[in-house]
Amino acid sequence: MARTLIHVPPSVRRGEPFEVRTTIAHPMETGYRPDENGRVLPRDIVTRLQCTLDGALVFSADLYPAIAANPYVAFQVRAERSGELRITWEGDKGFSQTETIAVRVE
Repeated sequence: MARTLIHVPPSVRRGEPFEVRTTIAHPMETGYRPDENGRVLPRDIVTRLQCTLDGALVFSADLYPAIAANPYVAFQVRAERSGELRITWEGDKGFSQTETIAVRVE
């Protein structure tokens, strides 16, 4: 299981944008790099990031081999009420990692 971190402010104002920051520990092997014997290492990257707030999609991104290892993504979200923010990272070889964090609206 990959290590995933999510950061949101302790509380946010209703309807105002707030920043979500997330990162995942993943090697992001491009599929172009040779190993010490000259054989190309198989591709193993995170290909998609999705974020939902109480089940509604609020952000998504498709990722490609040019993304660095341990990708870090920051984006803005608006919330009308408190709820659960769910971030799912998907990748090659059936990889999927989901983490959640509470969003508290004042």
